[in-house]
Amino acid sequence: MPKLAGAVVLLALVALASATTYAGFLLVSTVSLYLGTNRFVAGLLLGILFARLPWVRQGKLRAIGLLPGKARLPVMAALLASCLLHFLYRGEMVPVLFLGFAVSFLLGYRRLRQMLLARAVSSFFQPAGPAKPQDDRNVIDVEFREKKD
Repeated sequence: MPKLAGAVVLLALVALASATTYAGFLLVSTVSLYLGTNRFVAGLLLGILFARLPWVRQGKLRAIGLLPGKARLPVMAALLASCLLHFLYRGEMVPVLFLGFAVSFLLGYRRLRQMLLARAVSSFFQPAGPAKPQDDRNVIDVEFREKKD
């Protein structure tokens, strides 16, 4: 079964890479349409906008770019959403599906990465000693006492 699981994971990664690549192609094409340039220039402009370059300042390695780190995700999500609306307005459903998947993956990636990393770490590193009971916040702990008549 490990070979089958590996094949399924590899197939899922290939599908994810293909879908996001096509969504990127659609995004660059739409930006080039709105700017009135060719796709090469639009891709260069987006590359410059989202580029992060290494920079050493006060002995610490940092990354600098045109967009601050906190603004990168909202700008990318806004670009993908505007591209999605463009294709939705034109009535083309296949690009809308790919762009919708790309937006949902972009927004859910951090949470998905945290969940998968926590699961992988917990499977490799078991806590030493006796197992502690799980802290379930949905369970109400109540103590019953009997009354003596």
